[in-house]
Amino acid sequence: MESLEFIFPVSGVTTYIFIPPFVALIVSFFTSMGGVSGAFLLLPFQMSFLAYTSPSVSATNFVFNIVAIPSGVYRYIKEGRMAWPLTWVVIAGTLPGVFIGYYLRILYLPDPRSFKLFVGCVLLYIGIRLCYETTGMAAKGKSQMKALEEKFTQRTEEVKKQQHARIASGLPKEAVVKTISFSLSTVEYEFWGERFSFSTLSMFLLAFIVGIIGGTYGIGGGAIIAPFCVAVFHLPVYTVAGAALMGTFLTSIAGVVLYSIMPATHGFSTSPDWLLGFLFGAGGFAGMYLGARFQKFIPQKFIKLMLGTIILSLAVKYILQFFI
Repeated sequence: MESLEFIFPVSGVTTYIFIPPFVALIVSFFTSMGGVSGAFLLLPFQMSFLAYTSPSVSATNFVFNIVAIPSGVYRYIKEGRMAWPLTWVVIAGTLPGVFIGYYLRILYLPDPRSFKLFVGCVLLYIGIRLCYETTGMAAKGKSQMKALEEKFTQRTEEVKKQQHARIASGLPKEAVVKTISFSLSTVEYEFWGERFSFSTLSMFLLAFIVGIIGGTYGIGGGAIIAPFCVAVFHLPVYTVAGAALMGTFLTSIAGVVLYSIMPATHGFSTSPDWLLGFLFGAGGFAGMYLGARFQKFIPQKFIKLMLGTIILSLAVKYILQFFI
């Protein structure tokens, strides 16, 4: 096994060559179902297990996103589950935010300890809110979402019976996203016979804040914007996932460019470790494709609970590191 160990010259990380893609595959399979690339979990993995703590770890995380995300986005576009109006608003907000996030990380927060506390508090709220959404109390009065979930469950059972529990190649025609209206004030679309809407300005401001956080840590922002869309804007996770991944993908491209062209700061290089990022991305590419393909067979309640639990764990880690 010693022959499989490899030293990455840019980051100085020493590990078995199969570890990065394997970890990324497992993480991305589950997180991509909720519109999250998994970068927000790979960042602490690199810092804690691979001892990669310099600012360039953020840029390396962005490389992971660039390589891994296209497979998941492809599945959502192919199956008609890409909410394009939501996608454009998310992109418009996150791109300018990532520039601000870069300067916060490099110029004002070379030590991310204090900023992690803030991020941990935000994620703590979102995680609690997501987990609350799975309880009976939150379900009261939400007849629209309940009806959608019932349609989903019923259709899943039909598909399993028709194909003897094998994976279906697609969804019925009513299970695609159809844009009803798209304006500067409101966006409305239809999915599986139900209509959903949100304030364009509110979504833009959320995306802008997410872009700042994503630009600082290299997490892209899907870990924040996806659950927020579900918990606060009450949008079905089936339509949020693709938009969040697309926004994260473009944010990551901008982030890699910034971190690559800027000179070393505080004695640290900010350029990404391309090889390490690519290996993470290769595993994530497979994991996201499979996650997007399997998402339609997993109940929305489970996806919310899974995503909420992951985010709560990360929030606790970020908060505790400030006091310990």
